[in-house]
Amino acid sequence: MKKIIYYLLPILLIACNTEPKEADNSVQNLKEYSINQFMDNESVNGGSFSTDKSKLLVTSNRTGVYNMYTVSTKTGEFIPESKSDSSSVFSISYFPNDDRILFRMDDNGNELNHIYMKDSTGITDLTPYEGSNSSFYGWAKNKESFFFGSNKRDKRFFDVYEMNISTFKPTLLFENLEGYNFNGISNNKKYLALSKTVNTSDSDLFIYNFEDKSFTKINEIQSSNAAADFSVDSKHLFYTTDVDSEFTYLMKYDIETKTREKVLEKPWDITSSYFSENGKYQITSINEDAKTKVFINDTETGNDIELPTFDNGSVIGVGFSRDETNIRFYVGGSNSPYNLYVYDIATKKAKKLTDVLNKEIDPTHMVNSEVIRFKSFDGVEIPAIYYKPHQATKNNKVPALVMVHGGPGGQSGQYYNPLVQYLVNHGYAILAVNNRGSSGYGKTFYQMDDLNHGDKDLKDCIEGKNWLADQEIIDGGSIGIMGGSYGGYMTMAALTFTPEEFDVGVNLFGVTNWLRTLKSIPPYWESFREALYKELGDPYSADSVRLRKISPLFHAESITKPLIVLQGTMDPRVLKIESDEIVAAAKKNDVPVEYVLFEDEGHGFVKKENQITAYGNILKFLDTYLKKSEIPVKQ
Repeated sequence: MKKIIYYLLPILLIACNTEPKEADNSVQNLKEYSINQFMDNESVNGGSFSTDKSKLLVTSNRTGVYNMYTVSTKTGEFIPESKSDSSSVFSISYFPNDDRILFRMDDNGNELNHIYMKDSTGITDLTPYEGSNSSFYGWAKNKESFFFGSNKRDKRFFDVYEMNISTFKPTLLFENLEGYNFNGISNNKKYLALSKTVNTSDSDLFIYNFEDKSFTKINEIQSSNAAADFSVDSKHLFYTTDVDSEFTYLMKYDIETKTREKVLEKPWDITSSYFSENGKYQITSINEDAKTKVFINDTETGNDIELPTFDNGSVIGVGFSRDETNIRFYVGGSNSPYNLYVYDIATKKAKKLTDVLNKEIDPTHMVNSEVIRFKSFDGVEIPAIYYKPHQATKNNKVPALVMVHGGPGGQSGQYYNPLVQYLVNHGYAILAVNNRGSSGYGKTFYQMDDLNHGDKDLKDCIEGKNWLADQEIIDGGSIGIMGGSYGGYMTMAALTFTPEEFDVGVNLFGVTNWLRTLKSIPPYWESFREALYKELGDPYSADSVRLRKISPLFHAESITKPLIVLQGTMDPRVLKIESDEIVAAAKKNDVPVEYVLFEDEGHGFVKKENQITAYGNILKFLDTYLKKSEIPVKQ
C-alpha cells in the first residue's frame, strides 16, 4: 500500500519523446532462453565492509535460496556464511571491530524477522520473541551497541531498543505508545527522529529528546516529511519535505536554534541522503524519471566525487567503509542484473567483484527499456516503461502485456526484472504503466487515485493498452494485463469491470476483496492503518459499500477471459483465501483458470525453484491463450 507496502495539476510537462524508438533488429542469431537459463542469473545485494576492508558481507541467491556470503575485495571469491535450504537469510552487517556477523531471517516469508548473530561458537537468536518482528536500526557511534525495533510488547507498534554487544541484553530506549515510525538516532544518543503518518501522502516529523522527554515537531504545515540523517556532530537533522513543491527536497534543521534551511532541490524527488562514518561524504539519491541517480558530495570541498561511468548501467546501493576510503556499489539497468563493485577513492580505480549474468545468455539479447508517455482518457499524461522484443517488426507483430506495479503507490522503474526480460525474450512486448497514484511524479499525481481505485487508475491502464495497440509492431488483438499485489488487483479489476478490454490476465497475489484485506492487515501496520483507510476507505464505515463495489471477488461472474493466479501460502498481506476464492469463482464461468500455489512463499516469490515454476507457468499460459489467434472465451 502506498509508501507502506514498499514507493497533475499542474500536469508535469517533460521534454520527452512519446513515440518509441525504431525497432532494433540488429541483434544477430537471437535466442529464446529457457526459464532455467534466466533464473541461473545471480542476485546479490548488501555489502558491509569488514574491519580490514578485505571482504564484504553480502546476500546472494546463487544456491536458489538467499544466503549470506563473504566476498574477497581482491579476488571476488565467495565464501558461504549460511546454508539455508528453506527460509531466506539476509545479511545485515559485520560487527564494527571484529568479524562477527548480524543477519535476519523470518519463516518462509511470514515477515516475522528475528535478528541473529554468527560468531565462532555458532548462531544466536538475539531477538527470540515469539510472534514478533524485529528490525535492525543501526550501530551506535561508540561501536559498543546497536539499535533495533521490536513489537514484542505490543504487536501494533515498534519500540526502540539498544543492544549491548558485550552482554547482549537489550535496553528499552523508547516505548512507542502512539504509533510513531523510527527515522533515526543521533550519534550522541540524545535525539530520536520519529515520523507519524497522517495519510499515505503526508507524515509529521518529530525530534524526541531523551534527556527531557520532549517532542519537537519539525514540519510547520501538513506535508510529506522524512528524516534523512543526523549530522555527525548531532547538531542538525537533515530531512526531506515537499512543502510548496510537487517533489521532495532536502532541508537542514538546527536542533538548538530550531531554524531551517534548504540544502538541495532537484526537479525530481530526493529519496535519501546520508553521511559516511565520519561525515566526510554525503550520499544523496534522486528518483529521476523512474531511475535512481546517486550523488556523493565531499563535505569538506563541496565537490561531488566523479564515479566511473558505465554503458547502459546506473550506480545504486552505495556504501562506504568505516575509514571512508573505499566504496561499494552496484551497477546494472533494465537490461542487465546488478553487479557488485568496490571503488578506491584515492586511486579512482573500480574493481568488479561479480558477473551475475548466466554465461549462456548473450547480453545483447537482453532488451533495454525506454520511457514513453501517453495521454489518458482525461488528458492526464501517464508515464510508462516500454520493453520491445528484438524480434518485433511491423511484419512480425507481437502480443503485449500491460504490467501494473504494486502499491497502490509504487512505481515501475528502469531496473532489471527477470520475469520481464524472460517474457520479452520470448516475444512479448511489455508496457509497465505508472498510472495515476504512482510515486515519483509529484504529489498531485500521487494523490490522484485516492478513494478512486479501480476507476481512473484502471482507465489509465486501458489507455496504455490502446497506446500499445497503435504501435505498428504490436498485435492489437492480443494484449493482456499482468501485475502483483496492487497490480494483481488491477488485473482482476480489468477482467471484472472491463471484461472485453484485455485478452488474458496474470494475477500474482492480488487483492480481490478490499473489505477483508483492510480488516486483516498485519498488526504491525497499525501506525499506517488510518492512513490506508483515508486513501482506500474504512471497511467499518459507510465506505464498505464502495469497497465492496470495487472488489473483483463480488463481480467474478463477469470474468470471460483466461486467467492465471499465483499465490504464496505464507503471505501476511494478501491472504491465500483471496486467491482461493477468486479462482473458485472464475472457474464457475467455464473459462480457462490456472492456479499456482507455493506453500513456502510470502508476499512475493524469492526462491529460485519457485520463481522457475511461477515464471515458466506464466509463459506457458501466455503462449496458450495470448499468442493464439483465437482465444477461448465464454460464449
